Amino acid sequence: MINPGKPFNIHDYIEICLRRIWYIIIPFIIIMAGAILYAFNTPKEYRAATLILVTPQKVPEAFVRPTVTSRIEDRLQSIGQEIMSRTRLEIIISQLKLYQGEVKSSSMEEIVELMRKNIRVDIKGKEGYFTISYQGKDPQTVTLVTNKLASLFIEENLKLREQQAQGTSEFLAIELNATKTKLEEQEKEVSQFKRKFMGELPEQRDANLRVLEQLQNHYQRIGESLRAAQDRKLIIQKRLSDFEMMITEPTDREGLRQEKTFSEESLTLSPLLSKTSNPYEAQLNLLKNQLVELQAKYTDKHPDIMMTKKKIADLEAKIEKNEGDSPETRKGGPSKKEKADVKNHPGYRDLESLLTATNLEIERLREEDAKIKAQLSKYRERIENSTVREQDMTLLTRDYENTKEAYQTLLKKTQEAQQAENLERRQKGEQFKVVDPARIPEKPFKPDIPKILLFGLLLGMGCGFGMAFFKEQNDRSFRDAEDLETTLGFKVLANIPKIEQKIEKKAA
Repeated sequence: MINPGKPFNIHDYIEICLRRIWYIIIPFIIIMAGAILYAFNTPKEYRAATLILVTPQKVPEAFVRPTVTSRIEDRLQSIGQEIMSRTRLEIIISQLKLYQGEVKSSSMEEIVELMRKNIRVDIKGKEGYFTISYQGKDPQTVTLVTNKLASLFIEENLKLREQQAQGTSEFLAIELNATKTKLEEQEKEVSQFKRKFMGELPEQRDANLRVLEQLQNHYQRIGESLRAAQDRKLIIQKRLSDFEMMITEPTDREGLRQEKTFSEESLTLSPLLSKTSNPYEAQLNLLKNQLVELQAKYTDKHPDIMMTKKKIADLEAKIEKNEGDSPETRKGGPSKKEKADVKNHPGYRDLESLLTATNLEIERLREEDAKIKAQLSKYRERIENSTVREQDMTLLTRDYENTKEAYQTLLKKTQEAQQAENLERRQKGEQFKVVDPARIPEKPFKPDIPKILLFGLLLGMGCGFGMAFFKEQNDRSFRDAEDLETTLGFKVLANIPKIEQKIEKKAA
């Protein structure tokens, strides 16, 4: 085109199209012919699809909790990978005799890859459904393969859920048995510890304190009873000594009256009698008892013990001095006959019996006192050791309680897993249900003839007008006066219009 800045109107465009008509028609015809040949000669492929709904479990989750808790999308991806594996597809190809023509010229891997491309799975996990489609050359085969894939998805889902439920139940059962064995071992250790340190356990501390308090009170009462018995013994011994003195000395009516009174008093002797005819001997016995108690608490070098021993020595010296001045010492003491008469006297025998009973009571109280002391020492040791036992018991019980809690948790989870396993075996759990099974397609999926023809029409027109435009742009011919003026720079005074052929005929 010589003058590219020239404005065009509709008549100019029509003139260009008429002038370049063959550049438009020929590409259009070629492309349309190719599109028609491609649309009607391309092998027809059919597609069948099925809709599968994900149905929830039939038993509410509040009663039976499922062990399969993964998302539907993840599970469908896993099942899809399993079904789209080479082993599964080879089985389907072999059973349904697919791709018989391709088997002769292609390897099995290529055929399997081709089948993967022909299978399409659209997962709508959030909506609770998914679709499976398959395309091929035979409508019946396509429908058969689609239904086969749908059944494989359903079977694989049931198998996967049952395996997962069974695996969970088996794992929890193994863990439960191991935890149970460990719990039994810890229970055995706790039992052995309690049997070994029975009485020193922390929970027995309060009972030990109460028993210790009771023993201390009992020990105090025994000590008081023992001192009272010893005092009675001293009084009885003094009465016996006085009785012998009264019998062996010459007596008068007043002496006989005193003897009678003394015999009556000896029969009714009680702890209230605290005074004797010789105060030195009673005081000496009291000091000796006091010395025994002090020696049980302190060493011999203690000031109280040394002072008590000194008092005892002084009293013994006074008593020996008084005995040297007594009538028996002066007269040489009573004879054997007098002593025999004294022992046969009823009052003397009563005092001897009372003395024997008092000695037995003192011996019993001393034995009981020793037993109480041993028990007091035992319970004090238990109370002291309870702190150490508490630390050891805390370590044992802490591990035991943790294991027990873990066992209870595992037991509950095992029971729930067994219920979930039974739920899956009875097919009461989440399932895949075919809502819209695949049907034999009535028209091919590919090729889409209307789309191909429309595409060929648009492409042919575009190519035709494109070639015409290209040819027009490269044309250097003069078409009007403006082209001549633009090119040569001369002003055109007049131009001769184009004379049509039919006008020339009329003129002739």
